[in-house]
Amino acid sequence: MTVVDLIGAFIAEAFALLPGWTIPILLVASFLSALMTAAVGVGGGAFLLILMTPLVPPLALIPVHGIVQMGANVNRAALTRQHIQPRILGFFALGAILAAVAAIYLLDRVIDAGWIPLLVSLFILWLCWGPMPEFRFGRTSVGLFLGGLLTTLITALVGATGPLVSAWLGRSGMDRWTYTANFSACMSLQHSLKILIFGLAGFVYTPWIPLLVAMILSGFIGTKVGLLLLGKIPEQKFKQLFRWLLTVLAAGVLLQWSVRAV
Repeated sequence: MTVVDLIGAFIAEAFALLPGWTIPILLVASFLSALMTAAVGVGGGAFLLILMTPLVPPLALIPVHGIVQMGANVNRAALTRQHIQPRILGFFALGAILAAVAAIYLLDRVIDAGWIPLLVSLFILWLCWGPMPEFRFGRTSVGLFLGGLLTTLITALVGATGPLVSAWLGRSGMDRWTYTANFSACMSLQHSLKILIFGLAGFVYTPWIPLLVAMILSGFIGTKVGLLLLGKIPEQKFKQLFRWLLTVLAAGVLLQWSVRAV
């Protein structure tokens, strides 16, 4: 089999899961989400999740999104590894691992996949317009443990907890590179645990591998471009426009879900 045949088979398998027109949208979304997170610090995961929600089956949404985001965060963490603070990652990890055990129980017994689009869209709207808590103790040992515990539990249910993790870690006392490194390392761990949670709950990743590889590669390119733009994008104006974009996308998902539910 030639390289061209392998690429053709790879593309055919990716297209077998979803309508062909959705693949370019997902690849561009992966690129843009990684770029946003690398350049501005947060927001890319929520953007990718809300774009994926109407395109990907509910049962696959959270685990597939988790793998793509893990790829983007691992890339970013690797590129900024010299700035990672082991203490922050260590205490966050303790809480995250405990949450992973609890999430396996919840997914197996509590969550109906049909409600996932509704939960995701409402969560995104809250991230856009709800009060974002200030965690004054976020970087203490207990605070980091609780942050890992609560945000990992939430991410297993609704996906994009980047803004919560960002708020928990805070930016005061950190330069952009240290913040990006710690945030990326914590999110890499969280997404890794989420992938494990869904695997133990019975989700089969194998058919999704071609699409996942393509989206991770697209995200890697987005990360490289985003790091070049780090500190150069006017953050406040970007966040205002981005909030409205997410609101429109989440409202569209809510409308689509309500039509199907009727």
